[in-house]
Amino acid sequence: MRNLVYLFLFLTISIQSQTKMSSSEAHALKSLVKEQALTTKTIFSDFTQYKHLDFLTNDIITKGKLAFKTPNLVKWEYTEPYKYTVLFKNETLYINDEGKKNEVDIGSNKLFKQLNSLIINSIKGDMFDDDAFHIMYYKTDKNSLVHFIPKDKKSSKYIDAFHITFNAKGDVLEVKMIEPSRDFTKIVFTNKELNKPLSDAVFTN
Repeated sequence: MRNLVYLFLFLTISIQSQTKMSSSEAHALKSLVKEQALTTKTIFSDFTQYKHLDFLTNDIITKGKLAFKTPNLVKWEYTEPYKYTVLFKNETLYINDEGKKNEVDIGSNKLFKQLNSLIINSIKGDMFDDDAFHIMYYKTDKNSLVHFIPKDKKSSKYIDAFHITFNAKGDVLEVKMIEPSRDFTKIVFTNKELNKPLSDAVFTN
């Protein structure tokens, strides 16, 4: 009985801490984030990634650094607990697994290009396309949470939804990518620097 009471209290607190935005609040957030995205030329940030798989008791936690440079240079450099680099550059995916290198041409794969574009836009937070997504806006205690559900059937086979958390400045704090199986990847950004000069040398494999 006590456990049921605790569960009820937890659910009540969770519901209360996340409320739906009014249309004017949603419009204001959308304008703020799009303005932020337009002025963002580079992003350099630490990140912690949580990979949740239903059959595992604990999430798989990895850490690293993200480098982004407009229009489409993205480098994910994992540093803990292993070294692994994923670089998107010139329609090619470069992988460096502790010295073992591999390249994948994504230019000829329309779906892969689309998914890559979604990931890039999610980093900037600029995904407010009503033609591409069903969009729902929520307020949390201090931040804003937006759910983006892809309308495209091919994309939805791989990603069921993006949940993006923004701070009061319209900057992305967290990206959660949920798969149709309900497994998910959550990336939390810390020590983020915007528009820091990044040379092309940073985006090498």
